[in-house]
Amino acid sequence: MATTRQAHTVWDGDLIKGSGVVTFDSSGIADQPVSWASRAEQANGKTSPEELIAAAHSSCFSMALSNGLTKAGTPPTKLNTQADVTLVPGTGITGIHITVRGEVAGIDEADFVKAAEDAKANCPVSQALAGTSITLTASLA
Repeated sequence: MATTRQAHTVWDGDLIKGSGVVTFDSSGIADQPVSWASRAEQANGKTSPEELIAAAHSSCFSMALSNGLTKAGTPPTKLNTQADVTLVPGTGITGIHITVRGEVAGIDEADFVKAAEDAKANCPVSQALAGTSITLTASLA
C-alpha cells in the first residue's frame, strides 16, 4: 500500500533576509524555522533543507540496514547513523556521507560493511538522491 507524507513551507521575504517555517503536516511534529543563513552560514537554531535531507537519509538508511541484517539472521542491537549533507552555495549539494556504527552479534566487520553498502544502494532515500555522490563509512562497535 502506497503512502504519501506532506510538509509545507511558508516563506516571507527575499532569499538573503527572508525566512520561513516548515510545517510537518503528516506527523504534526513541531514546526521548524528555516533561513538562507541556516543553509550557508550557522544554523542558529534554524534548520535547512540539507539538515532535513540528512535526517531523512540517516533514518531511511538505518531502517534498510536493520531490515537487511535481520533478514540475514543477525538483527542489530543498535545502529548509530549520521548523514552529512554538504552544500556549496552557488553549486548545490555536492555530496552525502553516511557514517554508521553498529552493535550486531554474530557478524564480522566485512559482512557488516557489505550489508551497509547494500542499504546505502537500496534505501528509498538513497535511490531518490541517486544523482548525488553518496559515500559510506561503516564499522562495528
